[in-house]
Amino acid sequence: MPLPTLLPDAATAPDFLRHLFHVAVQRAQPAHCMAEHVRALAAQHTGRTLVLGAGKAAGAMAQALEQQWPADAPLSGLVVTRYGHTPPRPAGLAQRIEVVEAAHPVPDAAGLAAAQRMLALAHGLSQDDLVLCLISGGGSALLTLPADGLTLADKQRINQQLLASGAGIGEMNCVRKHLSQIKGGRLAAACAPARVVTLAISDVPGDDPSTIASGPTVGDATTCADALAILQRYRIALPPAVHQALVDGALETPQPTDPVFASHALHLVATPRQSLEAAASAARAAGIAAHVLSDEVEGESREVGKVHAALARAVALHGQPFARPCVLLSGGETTVTLRPQPAGAVKGRGGRAGEFCLGLAQALQGQPGVYALAADTDGIDGVEDNAGARLGPDTLARAQALGLKVDDHLDRNDAYRYFAALGDLVVTGPTHTNVNDFRALLIL
Repeated sequence: MPLPTLLPDAATAPDFLRHLFHVAVQRAQPAHCMAEHVRALAAQHTGRTLVLGAGKAAGAMAQALEQQWPADAPLSGLVVTRYGHTPPRPAGLAQRIEVVEAAHPVPDAAGLAAAQRMLALAHGLSQDDLVLCLISGGGSALLTLPADGLTLADKQRINQQLLASGAGIGEMNCVRKHLSQIKGGRLAAACAPARVVTLAISDVPGDDPSTIASGPTVGDATTCADALAILQRYRIALPPAVHQALVDGALETPQPTDPVFASHALHLVATPRQSLEAAASAARAAGIAAHVLSDEVEGESREVGKVHAALARAVALHGQPFARPCVLLSGGETTVTLRPQPAGAVKGRGGRAGEFCLGLAQALQGQPGVYALAADTDGIDGVEDNAGARLGPDTLARAQALGLKVDDHLDRNDAYRYFAALGDLVVTGPTHTNVNDFRALLIL
């Protein structure tokens, strides 16, 4: 995508914001961010290398590894990614790592089968073997193997309830780790005595490796008591035997101090902060001041939208705390708590990015000179076909002319239909990476 010119008027604002999103996504592409680490690993290891992995970027990470790994060096393995997220294979590139697809955000039988196969591949390794794990966001749902006493249907129900509850990603993954046979460091433990090296693309606030995809290859400092407290907070029931196993501590995960992790290594090859900084650099190259607010923003999407609106209005009206023109950038992982709906009501559609934009539009009230784009860097906002949405000073007026009320759409978590009617959805298709939320506000 070519670099846009400076922004003299509203006509170029959408293209400019779309360009910043493209730059952020490109910074996190596995082909770009993995090369240095792969070269170093290939130079150090000459024996057998087994590749295991999970996440929305896992297919692209496996393909980048195949392109960058020496052709004459042993390489095999299995990764699982989301349906439709396997990138096209370049002509002439031999496939040495099997890529399978499964459901996200609610797990399915395909993800269960992939997890079972990975544990089977991990058994029988020697200390001379290298296990290279490719981990990215989405791996929690894609790599599902329920703890004893739980069925796949149980895990699906618990996942759906957590997603609807408004729980933060750290809370959700704490529960997932303790109700799994493969997450929370258990995959790495199963690989012993082989050396495990993890290449991870972070999609979580703070880049905590134990939270990315529920940390299948790193020690877990959370406890059964923590998981139980979260389930009780959000009123999510468990089968009695599994509830008692949490109470008794029978489902504890390996701790970070466990000797099994002593020789293991983890490298963050892409992070939300790096993508936001890349977008900021692109804005500055176009002559627009850029400010990265934070890459760790959490909270209700609509409320985060209102906070961003207050800041944008302060800049637009008072030139504080930043002078116009400028771009405000933020990332992280917000949440959407689904509102109860009357029986027979139209079910809302949309994800975190769309709901952020609804909250932002509601609070901005058509503030002149403010334009915004919010999107998920994996190209999928929730479970829809859009990455996110965009808005400008005329958004509310155009919607009202169509009979659309922003308050109504917020009440039923229906951002998708609101922005679809305006032609303001951001649609990219799967991007084959994932560094979570991207938000850009342009104040002219």
